[in-house]
Amino acid sequence: MNTQLLEKYARLIVKTGINLEKNQTLVINSPIESAPFSRALAETAYKEGARDVVIVWRDELFTKIRYTHAPEEVFSEYPDWQKELYMTYVRQGAAFVSIAASDPELLKDIEPGRIAKAQKAGSTALREYRERLMSNQNTWCVVSVPTAAWARKVFPDLSEEAAIARLWELICQVVRVDTPDPVAAWNSHKQNLQQRLDFLNSHNFKTLHYKNSLGTDLTVELPEGHIWLGGSEHTPAGREFIANMPTEEVFTLPQRTGVNGKVVSSKPLNYNGNLIDGFTLTFTDGKIVDFTAKTGYESLKHLLETDEGASYLGEVALVPFDSPISNANILFYNTLFDENASCHLAFGKAYPVCLANSENYTPEELAQKGVNDSLVHEDFMLGTADLEIIGTTRQGQQVPVFKNGNFAF
Repeated sequence: MNTQLLEKYARLIVKTGINLEKNQTLVINSPIESAPFSRALAETAYKEGARDVVIVWRDELFTKIRYTHAPEEVFSEYPDWQKELYMTYVRQGAAFVSIAASDPELLKDIEPGRIAKAQKAGSTALREYRERLMSNQNTWCVVSVPTAAWARKVFPDLSEEAAIARLWELICQVVRVDTPDPVAAWNSHKQNLQQRLDFLNSHNFKTLHYKNSLGTDLTVELPEGHIWLGGSEHTPAGREFIANMPTEEVFTLPQRTGVNGKVVSSKPLNYNGNLIDGFTLTFTDGKIVDFTAKTGYESLKHLLETDEGASYLGEVALVPFDSPISNANILFYNTLFDENASCHLAFGKAYPVCLANSENYTPEELAQKGVNDSLVHEDFMLGTADLEIIGTTRQGQQVPVFKNGNFAF
């Protein structure tokens, strides 16, 4: 990637993604393969007035070595020093950027139970950290840059160099860095998403009924007081930020016990270095009571067994089939991109900010209002070119929301 585009991308993330405040600390979660970009982010942040920048490095090749050779008991532990790092900075009001870039099949030969134990230990230790981000107490943004292994998976017929270059090109397009003024392009994009939010929020739907030719036939109840969000979000103090770059979705939360029917996945899910593909889920009163998977059954099983809330839904997101990422006709094997090419749902924890006045409720009151809680939050895709969604208002009026895979309004 040329230096000018790299700097534009870094500046877009710092200025628009996390909307960094003067004297604020930035914490970057980064794969070591993304070091050049992480350094560019750090330099940009300092130039924009950051008090300090902290980079937390991840080495996925070492992760595989550890999963292969370490004794079983270590995966049920989470280092105190690492927990303290995140908790110190999140309580200080730091901003967080996470770079989501990994080999989609790195851990395919690792026993899924070992991964599940480590995932649960980390989520348990960092529960407060995750809750603060999911309730927008801190500004945060998830972004991505190519790594060699990921690029080779997306473009197996290209050389490594050509695959990385092509992936860079696509990322620049979908995050609008290739435009003359990316900040202005994002402002325009946010306005377009706002029109969809206005429609959905004004109708105050009680249920959404999904149906397509893959076999999805699902009814999702939405709680009283739900709010559709998308594009940008705001901290309680009113500071605007964008949690995902790219983003094409508008989303809300379901009623925990109000999901019934069957859903069929439309894209693979890259979950902790394992692919889960061709899966179906059957819901009764909100809970997954049966599931199948052509690939990754054990990984899906461990995911759903993380805790009680993992087998309920926490997010309902709408994305038109005719959208920039979908039109690229590329399977990214990366949820950040694939979820923005397809309508999706999420296992596990709901975003409390999708319920009116949620900041005034205790966790127990949120649960009573139907807000799901869990140690996990994992998006999976169900959107197709023939997806139809009918919304039913609280007055009983039926309104087309999606037709032929796209918004019907």
